[in-house]
Amino acid sequence: MTNPHPPNANERSLAPGQRLASTKKTAMSESAVAEIRLLASRYPDKLAATLPALYIAQSDMGFVSLSAMQEVARALDVPPNHVYGVATFYTMFRKSPVGRFHVEVCTNICCALRGGVKIFERLRERLGVRPGEVSPDGMWSLAEVECLGSCGTGPCLQVNYDVYDELLDDAGLDAVIEACKSGRVAEWGSPALRG
Repeated sequence: MTNPHPPNANERSLAPGQRLASTKKTAMSESAVAEIRLLASRYPDKLAATLPALYIAQSDMGFVSLSAMQEVARALDVPPNHVYGVATFYTMFRKSPVGRFHVEVCTNICCALRGGVKIFERLRERLGVRPGEVSPDGMWSLAEVECLGSCGTGPCLQVNYDVYDELLDDAGLDAVIEACKSGRVAEWGSPALRG
């Protein structure tokens, strides 16, 4: 059935990219663009450089917003819809702001059976942050994830890209949190995370 009255602009659905978090920073730094272009020159096809280019954009802009995706497309000179499709398919690209230490806890069946859900709840209390939020000091964000690839050694959690599994009791959680606070874990967006 068709609506006899067209919807006004406020009633229209948002396009997929418009539902993403936005940032005040709408352009990558010149050094990030140069790094992406140099990277692309190493590939026989520019499309193949999309994943590493998105990592550069994420590091430079804090997360992969629609603006970041458009910047990557411009830097690679590839269609924006290709970059959007890649960025939204892979979960390792953050589509909203995260803390300096983004903690992901696996609660899939193997980790859940070995205490993953309890670890998630303990971290939520200790860090004072709920899933999808960033702590007021910008230090922490927390997410529940389906699998971190450590089913035989779980429960497993990941801080930025450092994986922690086995023996994650209360003392182990305290050790992970202290490692972040003392600088032994690279902060989110750090060039060290790009390898």
